[in-house]
Amino acid sequence: MKKILSITLTVILLAGLVSGCGSTGQAKNQVKQKTSEVTLKVGANPVPHAEILEKVKPKLKKKGINLKIVEFTDYVLPNKALGDGSIDANFFQHKPYMEEFAKNNNLQLVALTKVHIEPMAIYSSKIKSLGELKEGATISIPNDPTNEGRALLLLEKNNLIKLSSSASLTATPADIAENPKNYKFAELDAAQLPKTLQDVDVSVINTNFALEGGLNPLADALAIEDKDSPYANILAVRADNKDDAAIKILAEALNSPEIKKFIKDKYQGAIIPAF
Repeated sequence: MKKILSITLTVILLAGLVSGCGSTGQAKNQVKQKTSEVTLKVGANPVPHAEILEKVKPKLKKKGINLKIVEFTDYVLPNKALGDGSIDANFFQHKPYMEEFAKNNNLQLVALTKVHIEPMAIYSSKIKSLGELKEGATISIPNDPTNEGRALLLLEKNNLIKLSSSASLTATPADIAENPKNYKFAELDAAQLPKTLQDVDVSVINTNFALEGGLNPLADALAIEDKDSPYANILAVRADNKDDAAIKILAEALNSPEIKKFIKDKYQGAIIPAF
């Protein structure tokens, strides 16, 4: 009887040990699951894109996503980095620019979601209104595809030039059909426009670079795109990672009520939510 009881106790103890080992293993796995993080690298221009991404960082952290913001100060490298896999997504451009760049560079890029609109505007450090612009004045514009055409369309809308009937978002100064005051055009890298404003009579500048240069689109612009501008800035990804769970969570966070309020409060109408 004692021998049977001893065997029974031994079986119970062994069962307990096995059960305990299993529980410990499960607990370790649970801890591992809770502590493991996914790192998401997103390229962005400093203002306002990186600022907006900084705002979503804590929200993503709670979901196990470590958001790493990689700052770029131009419009070329962020797409090249996305294409070669150096980053997982980027946030700095509008869809027409992305599509044109992707086509010209054989990249498979996708616009995942709209975030905000940055109205392009005309600035000057020499005149107070476009009516003061003299004959032969120099106008600087971005030299990158689509933004150059966008700048020329804004100049046309303000009756400074007239483009040919076939001109579109890809227009260049060669597409100017009428230039009654013989304006000269300086095609510059978009990031250089605020820095060289004193060297020209007027400049057409993207809002992100205007803000970086200390310009307020609402207070300083001589003319500005309408609030219904179709050039919403987007979260861009590669075609092969557009369904990634972490990227989808980032897209949802960028379109959250908290981010809409942040954009409205911080930029006071100079940048407008597009969702």
